[in-house]
Amino acid sequence: MLRVFSVLFGLLLASGAMAKDPLPQKFNLQGQTLVYDTETDVEGEPAEITDEDAARLRDILKKSPEITELQLNSVGGSVYAGQEIAGLVLEYGLDTLVDGTCISACVDVFLAGGRRRMTIGSSIGFHQRNWPSKAVHQYYRSERKSRRWATPFEFGSWIYVDTQREVYDHLSYMVARGVDPGFAIETLRTDPGGEWFPGRLRLIAAGVLREIRPGQKP
Repeated sequence: MLRVFSVLFGLLLASGAMAKDPLPQKFNLQGQTLVYDTETDVEGEPAEITDEDAARLRDILKKSPEITELQLNSVGGSVYAGQEIAGLVLEYGLDTLVDGTCISACVDVFLAGGRRRMTIGSSIGFHQRNWPSKAVHQYYRSERKSRRWATPFEFGSWIYVDTQREVYDHLSYMVARGVDPGFAIETLRTDPGGEWFPGRLRLIAAGVLREIRPGQKP
């Protein structure tokens, strides 16, 4: 009996130690709210949304079923990482909250929330997506053989088609998340180098902010 008790006690201690393991950088758990902040000074970490963040978030959500809300503060980052994180928000049925700033890829994450809120003094910004010339060059060099692009002009033709498809997918996602179609189109007016920050009332009217979940009674 003493041996069984010792084993159980050891298991309890081990589980307690695991529960106290620090969260990955950029994440902080406050009750049922998981804070995801890419704007804090984190040594050795990119100040943006990354693929690694998506993998870390999945791990956190698996281990912490009590989380019901994701709080955001980010000026964006990888479009594809933002889409993956948005998928996790949808998969786990989380609400979202902006406390600070949420721009670009962060907005995709925010729109995945069931209940979507923004604290006083915070802001949500929109702009066109961008693909820096250096990244374009690198992609062309790495993919031209497998895709059989004989010249950069063939690559340019592919970009033209792919960009239209990506814009369509993004607008469709916004509308599917309850955003007014006219507002969704208007988010494309601002160049990548700038941001459009609509006011709170405009965000509510456009369906970006919503205090209750779809189908929930007020």
